[in-house]
Amino acid sequence: MKAVGLSGKKLRRALEWLASRLSELERPLEKIRIYRRGKRLLIKLPGQELELWSGQMQLSFEAMETVSVAKRPRAEENELRRQRQEAERHFQRGLELEQSGAPLDEVMAAYRQAGELDPTSAGAFVNLGTIFFNARSWKEAEKHYTKALEADPNYPLAHFNLANLYDERGDRARAFHHYEEALRLKPGYADAHYNLALLFQTTGQAMKALKHWRTYLKLDPTSSWATIARREMKKLQGAALISSHRVTTTA
Repeated sequence: MKAVGLSGKKLRRALEWLASRLSELERPLEKIRIYRRGKRLLIKLPGQELELWSGQMQLSFEAMETVSVAKRPRAEENELRRQRQEAERHFQRGLELEQSGAPLDEVMAAYRQAGELDPTSAGAFVNLGTIFFNARSWKEAEKHYTKALEADPNYPLAHFNLANLYDERGDRARAFHHYEEALRLKPGYADAHYNLALLFQTTGQAMKALKHWRTYLKLDPTSSWATIARREMKKLQGAALISSHRVTTTA
């Protein structure tokens, strides 16, 4: 330990003070430097200084570096919050433009800005995907729906829309998977029950189709789509009765 400008008596008192305050340190004498700054006696520790007797902490250069580093995450957090707020503003702008019938390039520009500012903006990616879906640009639609799921794997609408895309392209295995994921995340998702019932029906899985038609009608018993659901249920039930009658008479 190097001491500057201290008498032996003061040095001894300083060491006694250090022993009482810093007893938890291992081999403190190798880590501490005592020196004078004007009329003040200071103790230098790694990254900080303390004034003798008062114990008042002074910020050394290293301490200021530490504080600067500590503040950096908060600054980054504030910047991230600002970007997300800006992204939300662009997203809402995209919704307004879309609802007002604005040109699609303006709508898409707003959603794209939202996605660039906030990669977790799943809604912006879904809406972009739907624009491409309606234009039958399957690859672009798939890319944006996939981005939405990367941003939020538990987003039922992204699973539902991706299932619609795969169903449209004839990829039934992946369509089944994403419809079922949508329902796992949101069991009361009426549209997913409707589309899954149709998909089971077209693949010859009548009992599974009937199950989803029944669930759909419990969730949406009065819409025009409910009329179609009842009609499809009757077709399946009629086919099941005919099949059962054939089995009975054959036996």
